[in-house]
Amino acid sequence: MANRQPTIFFGHGNPMNAVTSNDYTEAWRRVGRETPRPRAILSISAHWYVPGTAVTISTAPKTIHDFGGFPPELYQVQYSAPGDPALARRVQQLLSPLEVTADDTWGLDHGTWSVLLHVYPEADIPVVQLSIDAAQPAAFHFDIGKQLAPLRDEGILIVGSGNLVHNLRTYAWGRQLQEPYDWAVRFENTAKALMLAGDFEPLVDCEALGADAAISIPTPDHYLPLLYVLGAGQPGESILFPVEGIEGGSISMLAVRVG
Repeated sequence: MANRQPTIFFGHGNPMNAVTSNDYTEAWRRVGRETPRPRAILSISAHWYVPGTAVTISTAPKTIHDFGGFPPELYQVQYSAPGDPALARRVQQLLSPLEVTADDTWGLDHGTWSVLLHVYPEADIPVVQLSIDAAQPAAFHFDIGKQLAPLRDEGILIVGSGNLVHNLRTYAWGRQLQEPYDWAVRFENTAKALMLAGDFEPLVDCEALGADAAISIPTPDHYLPLLYVLGAGQPGESILFPVEGIEGGSISMLAVRVG
């Protein structure tokens, strides 16, 4: 459909990207300029990874500073986008009979706001977050993406925020311009080739992709948002990578746009 919104996965990386101007943040701004303005945004962030499925219902979601040890300026950032309770109820309807809790305690965590304050700096588009159920397998999350796909024809931009490769144990904290690890490059290239071929099944069952996948995804939280985005895609839709790069040797900043 001509008015269908794309669905986009962002590699959000270091929270300091929120207050930094670099190649990644400039690319995020280009995404905002080049994407048709959505009616609202549904965000699936790696940082709301909890038992159960929940959706935010606040009309004024708070900015959550869910990190520690960063400069004071980062804790002063506020992203004051409104919420959208009607969208939250629509999400509950689409995912029925799955129990989706209406949550008024969560807000927008940095997986969401650190990217959106560059993509939509005016914070004038309503944002709702959907949690990731940590108790469920990867196929569950991919299937939820499929169930959410109708939102795209209703003016809703579905955003996933995490990192395709996310290994903090090998990250070059405080070191200069660490070259990407060979396993990170190989896994990212494998994943990109599978996406371009429309072959998502190996990405859902990523353990079958071997050692490179295992070291690139030591925990699933940052990887699973990609599956929501791929699940919400339609067969034959274009796939683009508007942001590329590997930060600190082991954090992929890849963005994936479907449609």
